[in-house]
Amino acid sequence: MTIYALSSGPGISGVSIIRISGKETQNVIKSLTGLEVPPPRVATLRKINNINTSELIDEGIVLWFPGPKSYTGEDMAEFHVHGSRAVIKAIHNSISQIKNCRIAEPGEFTRLAFQNGKIDLLKAESISDLISSETEIQRQQAVKLMKGRSSEKFNGLREKLLKILSYIEAKIDFPDEELPKEILDKVKKISNEVLKDIEKILDDEKVGEIIREGFKIAIVGPTNAGKSSLINYLSNRDVAIVSEIAGTTRDVIETHLNINGYPVIISDTAGIREAKDEIEKKGIKLSLRKAEEADLRLVVIEPKNLDFAGFLNDLFDENSILVINKCDLQQINLTEKIKKLSHVLISIKKDINVNQLILLIKDKLKNKFITNDNVLITRERHRENLIECSNHLKNFNLKNDQKDFDKAAEDLRLATRHLGMIVGKVDVEEILGSIFNDFCIGK
Repeated sequence: MTIYALSSGPGISGVSIIRISGKETQNVIKSLTGLEVPPPRVATLRKINNINTSELIDEGIVLWFPGPKSYTGEDMAEFHVHGSRAVIKAIHNSISQIKNCRIAEPGEFTRLAFQNGKIDLLKAESISDLISSETEIQRQQAVKLMKGRSSEKFNGLREKLLKILSYIEAKIDFPDEELPKEILDKVKKISNEVLKDIEKILDDEKVGEIIREGFKIAIVGPTNAGKSSLINYLSNRDVAIVSEIAGTTRDVIETHLNINGYPVIISDTAGIREAKDEIEKKGIKLSLRKAEEADLRLVVIEPKNLDFAGFLNDLFDENSILVINKCDLQQINLTEKIKKLSHVLISIKKDINVNQLILLIKDKLKNKFITNDNVLITRERHRENLIECSNHLKNFNLKNDQKDFDKAAEDLRLATRHLGMIVGKVDVEEILGSIFNDFCIGK
């Protein structure tokens, strides 16, 4: 089938781009323009007509990309037309009447590019990340992945494993032949080097995933401490309802922010206290879970709760900041214990020291996003496959030392397969749907 879709953003705009890919692409151009296809990769002004009535729809630029030298690897074209909903609808209606043409599914153009060997899975994911990037650091990470350093690294590690697998399989095929000692030493050396590289990549504090998904900050504390006021202040808008009635926030409220170019997800949680009913009990349970999952916890209390004993105390570690709100209401005498903690005295109502809190948050962000690695894990599936690869390599080393070559070879095959699944070197049909469904239609 030949697919088509609006590739630029929906809505009214100066220019919209309609993309077509497949065997019928030349026929689409001829049917809509009444002329032969333009020269390859040359922007050509054409009148675009309704294929039934020959009525003029619009005048725009037509670009023709014959396969395989196109984004998808197939014959492909783009119509650059005025960004009117009526124009786009009329052109779509005309294309739909051409035999074997249908509207594209989400990410289908990029999926074709992958299936036709134009890009690997990591590059496909980086394209998706670039499209959805909202902050500078997300854009930089997506571009870094698009350059292919991660692909080169994983493909290189996979090639090393395939090399030593050939030695082990030779031993299995010719059991009477002893592998030379230098070959056995080489096998052991390479497998240990690959294992060490993978463990180094895994020891990344999940920086890549945090950049892609956002740095998670949970605001936790007792009722009426000012948690909702704080999220409203940081967001510069009314995200949460603020009330003097205790227990107003019963569910987790999230908002996405851009703080100094870093993507942040801030969660306002239900006030922690003895629950009055089942709904509040569930809200508090959600609050504690959010606090455990967060990269940074802002533990908000007021002067009368300076002991913050019990589970609030349990939540406090190096990834926490103690925020003592309402410092304008009374003189506060800090205990030696609190002085040792990362803390700040603020008043959201009077706007006292809130900038100091924001500076503390920025320092935590800056330290968390520091990375010099060109190889980044940006998705859970990458991490899971690397962990599986690492486990199979450890098993391989153990069985190889025991000269149990048959079983060792199987672990090595599985380790190689898991590396291949990251870049798409093996059959990964089961994960393609989940990857490309995240794309917008037209990409």
